[in-house]
Amino acid sequence: MRLLLIHAKTFSYKARERAIEEGEDVEHGNREGVFENALVVFVTVEEDDGRNPAVVVDKAANDVMDVVKKVSASTVVIYPYAHLSSSLAPPKTAINILDSLKAALSERGARVTRAPFGWYKEFVLHCYGHPLSELSRQIVASEEATKRTFDKKYYILTTDGKLVKPEEYEFKESELELKILVDKEVFRKEFEGGQGRVQYYLRKFGFEWEEYSDRGHLRYEPHATLILEAVSAYSWRVANSLGIPIFRVRGTNMFDLNVEPIKQHAALFGERMYEVKMDIDRFVLRFAACHQQFSILKDWVLSYRDLPIGMFEIADSYRYEQRGELILGFRLRRFHMPDLHILTRDLEEAKRIALIVREKIMEEVKKVGRDYQAIYNVTEDYLNMHFNHVVELVKREGKPVLLVVYPAGIYYWVINVEYVIIDELNRPREIATWQIDVGNAKRFGIKYVDENNMDRHPIVIHTAIIGSIERYIYMIFDKIAHDEMKGISPTLPLWLSPIQVRLIPVSKDYIEYATNIARILTNNGIRIDIDDRDESLGKKIRDAGVEWIPYVVVVGEREVKTNTINVRIRKSGVQRTLTLEEFIKILNEELNDYPKIESTLPLHLSKRPKLYYLQPLTV
Repeated sequence: MRLLLIHAKTFSYKARERAIEEGEDVEHGNREGVFENALVVFVTVEEDDGRNPAVVVDKAANDVMDVVKKVSASTVVIYPYAHLSSSLAPPKTAINILDSLKAALSERGARVTRAPFGWYKEFVLHCYGHPLSELSRQIVASEEATKRTFDKKYYILTTDGKLVKPEEYEFKESELELKILVDKEVFRKEFEGGQGRVQYYLRKFGFEWEEYSDRGHLRYEPHATLILEAVSAYSWRVANSLGIPIFRVRGTNMFDLNVEPIKQHAALFGERMYEVKMDIDRFVLRFAACHQQFSILKDWVLSYRDLPIGMFEIADSYRYEQRGELILGFRLRRFHMPDLHILTRDLEEAKRIALIVREKIMEEVKKVGRDYQAIYNVTEDYLNMHFNHVVELVKREGKPVLLVVYPAGIYYWVINVEYVIIDELNRPREIATWQIDVGNAKRFGIKYVDENNMDRHPIVIHTAIIGSIERYIYMIFDKIAHDEMKGISPTLPLWLSPIQVRLIPVSKDYIEYATNIARILTNNGIRIDIDDRDESLGKKIRDAGVEWIPYVVVVGEREVKTNTINVRIRKSGVQRTLTLEEFIKILNEELNDYPKIESTLPLHLSKRPKLYYLQPLTV
């Protein structure tokens, strides 16, 4: 904010006509004024003032009152003036801040008036001319003032309800992963860096930083695209399996920070907001699907009979992570969040549905062959009033959790649970999450009609059951890294393998036979390709291994004569002769209820260039 303060013997103004469309409506009496012994405060509200308007207004009011007392002005005139800066706040933001400044000065005992914003005005000014009659000020909210600071309390909460301070807790031999988590979160222990196998796997399958974009943005080569699409489709199946009505939607990724609920919600993320500036307007890129889903839900007419009800979107999400913290596949500035919000009638129903969500989270991580450590973030009032509920949740975890207690009312949630894996390099990595939100329904105007025909605000459960799409993929590859350290050949689950079956004809004479097999497998939803290159059989089999192809089918004279196929199975290292019907049955049983996604590559390898990311690499 920029201020020009003039101590005027006389000052008068008259508003002539609107200068901008957003110029505020004013009654006739506010269009002009005449004042004596006035401190005229020419004010330019700047773009950054909207980040922390309360701090800016408080500082400005204090500075103005200091001058009022020194010059003994009898009145203060706030005069909007757009010519002190080239970085202007949006009109709505400017009007709100000007009104807040007027109120703050009144509260401090000043007699204050304000000229209208957004009008062409004429004015006549007679300045006193003494040493303090012309002053200027620049008001800036300090970096420290924009950060939310508060005391958090850390405990280990056991399954029998005991709260133990982390420094006093005696970790069992089986609780090594919990200790790693506590060391990181509580004692801020720094772990060794370095590139693990997961980073190598991700690059190998075409997950790469996009050098032509902002840091933290990925590009997805054909194999990576297939994996991303498969996990995206699966995330919808998981959300839709909870046993409650779920509606899938789509929306925009950019929201106006002039909209009050957007501004309030975005302020909670502080420096992690990813902003876009267009002319004098500021937009925030969404950090999940919250803004879009809440915007839709506020327009729905809901009854208590409709609840619980869920809304789902795979939202391209943006968080302005620090450059030094960016991690390929895990900590990104742009990622995909399979975000589910469930509306419930009250806190008790939310607690019941949260148990269902939690069970589904556990079910999904066990399918991957992993286990979670948990961080329970709770507000102090919720912990005191619902301690037994928190203990019941921990009993279901079957092991102690890290409990972090926050002051009441600082966020919109009362309990926020983060599920963490310990990766191949012994570093905690958050994957899945759920939380109970008691504030955003009111903030965004989401309502339902209860049994007594009264409007009520629902309680909202936020959850990403499998985590973000990229973090789920990170967890899959991390499991493979753990397996490889045990001597197990790296292999993707069949449903995620970009190519599930590779057909290798031993010569060109058998390409037609392979093509017929490919057609049948494709019709059954299996991703296949044909290695029709002029290469040796040994090289073709080795190249299939480079891509971790789960099933390699070799066809030659014997297979044609017996109407069979020779199948090499990567996971077991076994080679079997099967009929095509037997093979399809095996594939379908392994795919089970997982989605079947079409291939992202041409059928024949001869039609593909040598994709760099599928070549043998070193870590």
